[in-house]
Amino acid sequence: MTGKKQLMIEPSWCKGCGICVAFCPREALELMNGKVHLKDADSCVLCGMCEMRCPDYAIYLKNAEE
Repeated sequence: MTGKKQLMIEPSWCKGCGICVAFCPREALELMNGKVHLKDADSCVLCGMCEMRCPDYAIYLKNAEE
């Protein structure tokens, strides 16, 4: 059974390259102070494009805990 997913960001791993922001199809991400941030959680469709493109594994999807 597949559970609900949530977007996770590890700011200390982010080098601010902006690749995830560029590939987000819903423009839900932005760079602030050199780090990625979720600017609009309602726009994020949890597609995983950011996770797939991040060279530093700083952004990823995980199963939400209840």
